[in-house]
Amino acid sequence: MTSALERLTGPDKPLIAEPPDEAEIAGLLRSARARLSDATNTRLALESRFDLAYNAAHALCLAALRRCGYRARHRYIVFQALPQTLELGPEVWRVLAKAHDARNLAEYEGHIDVEERLVRDLVAACETVSAKIDALP
Repeated sequence: MTSALERLTGPDKPLIAEPPDEAEIAGLLRSARARLSDATNTRLALESRFDLAYNAAHALCLAALRRCGYRARHRYIVFQALPQTLELGPEVWRVLAKAHDARNLAEYEGHIDVEERLVRDLVAACETVSAKIDALP
């Protein structure tokens, strides 16, 4: 039986099958956790905290995907794959999707309108992803 992740692999599809690399995964987790810690520093500008939390989320979700033996062609797929990589539901990935949209508006259109609530929710989602990764065998 073909897995959901396998169906997303191939030419012109969003995933590439690639054996996990423990050093890469460890580096992603280390970077994510440092950024997540900094994202909670309220002395930093809200936009900086958002940036740190978003990049922590991406690194955590990419680590989960890499652990499963896949690499993403597009940033967004690491969030969409959470139900398959970590068995996390919409209460997590919807927050990450909203953050991704806000990040794209800031990066590509110069429009940054981030609220404290989004940063708090993003940090909480990161903590959930991180805990799920830590619980893996």
